[in-house]
Amino acid sequence: MLVTFPHMGNAYIAMKSVLEDLGVEVLVPPPCTKRTLELGAKHSPELACLPLKLNIGNYIESLERGAEVIVMAGGCGPCRFGYYAEVQREILQDLGYSFKMVVLERPQGNVRDFVKKLSMVTGGKSIIQVLASIRRATRVAVLMDELEKLCWQVRPRERDSGTVSRLMQEFHSKAYKARGSRQLSVLIGEYKNKVSDVAVIEGKEVLRIGIVGEIYTVIEPYVNLSIAEKLGCLGAEVDKSITVSYWVINHLIKEALHLHDKRELYKASYPYLRSFVGGHGQESVANTVLYKRKGYDGVIHLLPFTCMPEIVARSALPEVSRQYDIPVMTLVLDELTGEAGYMTRLEGFIDLIRRKKELDKAYEEVLPGN
Repeated sequence: MLVTFPHMGNAYIAMKSVLEDLGVEVLVPPPCTKRTLELGAKHSPELACLPLKLNIGNYIESLERGAEVIVMAGGCGPCRFGYYAEVQREILQDLGYSFKMVVLERPQGNVRDFVKKLSMVTGGKSIIQVLASIRRATRVAVLMDELEKLCWQVRPRERDSGTVSRLMQEFHSKAYKARGSRQLSVLIGEYKNKVSDVAVIEGKEVLRIGIVGEIYTVIEPYVNLSIAEKLGCLGAEVDKSITVSYWVINHLIKEALHLHDKRELYKASYPYLRSFVGGHGQESVANTVLYKRKGYDGVIHLLPFTCMPEIVARSALPEVSRQYDIPVMTLVLDELTGEAGYMTRLEGFIDLIRRKKELDKAYEEVLPGN
């Protein structure tokens, strides 16, 4: 039984880990490309979210390669993500594909039901085996995010531009071939050492940019046009408010055990957005405030076209930007997003922040008492 799943940035690392440790044959969908998007857009509703379209493209490419089972996450609340699985199932069946779709709903207090669903894919493995593989996969996800964060720190400081990007291309080509949590953990450790050894310009001043928004557009580089890499090349260190390990630990494990403490997020967002609006809309507002408190120079807000939760967040962010004196730029992404215009906006945003810092510094120097 050949199992596949949607492609979302580095999430395939954790998925490979948990499934292969349970003895499942995995077909990792090819990285998202123009063909992936064209396939998805062709067979999806015109105004569907961009992630849904790319997921359809992922599935078609995987089914063409022999996939028999699709594993898809479920959802709830105002965000349309909760309908994805059923809509995608109908689209693929209408296209004549034969497959089984297993939808893993977030285990809100019912871990046993989640494990039972996963066991449908793993040939009836015991709860103990499934939980052990999830634990190891979570550790792999944490290690992978540590590697990615290290790249974000080193890239704007590297002496030889492009070194980190070349190392990561090499890493991903090997990660596709690695099997299970043990091999993946060793491979990640190897490349953490390689990235750490990259020659950097000591003492170089770089900007710090926080990235908030809808999870798929924040994590999947094809959708956000490799924004972390582009900003790094422009001399900015980035941080993403949501990563794969953050989602697994907080939205999957801790929420299942009722341990996810959201008080800091609620407190930060309360003056601007006082209720849950679906997806990560409320978190986008809260994390913009928190990035300012951590000393970041600016925030970029990413969302797919027609994303309701992030549209609500977008309406609150100008007031956050004004009150906290932090530049915020929103980028709306769809299948028509052009890289040239996108890059121009990033360059303009970075130039604006640099100029603002210069003016702020000059203003402080002329204040009485300085």
